[in-house]
Amino acid sequence: MASLYRIIGQTLRRSDLGWRYVYNLAPTLAYDRTKHPLSPAGEAVLSQIDRNGIGVTTAQELLGTNSLYDQLQAAVDRIEADRAEELGKLREAANDASNPGAKTFLCQLLGKMPCLDADSIWAKFVLQEKILNIANAYFGMYCRLREYNVWHTFTTSVAARESQLWHRDREDLLILKVFVYLNDVDEGAGPFTYAPGTHRKGRIQTQPEFHMENGVKRSVDEQMAKVVPAGDWVKATGKKGTIIFTDTHGYHKGGHAWRSDRLMYTSMFTSPASESRELLERPQKLPGAPTMQLKVALAPRRPGPWIKLPN
Repeated sequence: MASLYRIIGQTLRRSDLGWRYVYNLAPTLAYDRTKHPLSPAGEAVLSQIDRNGIGVTTAQELLGTNSLYDQLQAAVDRIEADRAEELGKLREAANDASNPGAKTFLCQLLGKMPCLDADSIWAKFVLQEKILNIANAYFGMYCRLREYNVWHTFTTSVAARESQLWHRDREDLLILKVFVYLNDVDEGAGPFTYAPGTHRKGRIQTQPEFHMENGVKRSVDEQMAKVVPAGDWVKATGKKGTIIFTDTHGYHKGGHAWRSDRLMYTSMFTSPASESRELLERPQKLPGAPTMQLKVALAPRRPGPWIKLPN
């Protein structure tokens, strides 16, 4: 009987109706009652994500003069300066592909499991109302912040590997990541690249040929091109201050920097019912949040169907 319940639960969780109206019913109904309007720039980004799985804007265009981008940049610059010697040693090891899964080409500047600090620039930036409104509108529910970090991707001279190959993330049926470039990113800096329409809302549900790498399906360019022509891929190059909103349940790759390093702030939202592993260490008690959207974004995991909203 237990196995039957488990099968039913898995089936419900993987279906759009079960995922939304069983596992995420409370945040869906609460959002329906109190939808937050988007700015014209926000509407444009949301339309792009809904249609293609990716929307690109800038801090200035979306957030205006009080974007907190300068504070974010300054905080990262301080870390880079303080850890310059360590980063130099990591750079020397960036080409080492002998340990699959190690991602030696990438340094997470905030560590592998940052402690969630609602008062830090890392949380404040992505929890700005204009960003959070886009995330909630994309999900059609109040969603939960699952990750923030800063990635320093080193220049390498070896072939693309691991997350530099095509793949899709598995944390939820819908996943919204928000990337912010902290330096200029051209094709030589490993721009985030997306196969439009391969997200769950998209028109392309065909899976490319793949190979398995540490339990993850990876595809090379030639395999992806059979599903989405290379001319349709979105290569998100841009100046520093570029913001990318993308559903990474769709096929994507990035970070194969061969000419210059890439420096990028990253964050992720999922539905509150997602049971994927945590990527933020949540303190026992967080300061009170003034709005429901912030309460849900910062809330601890509440597993199982019929989850309740925070008080």
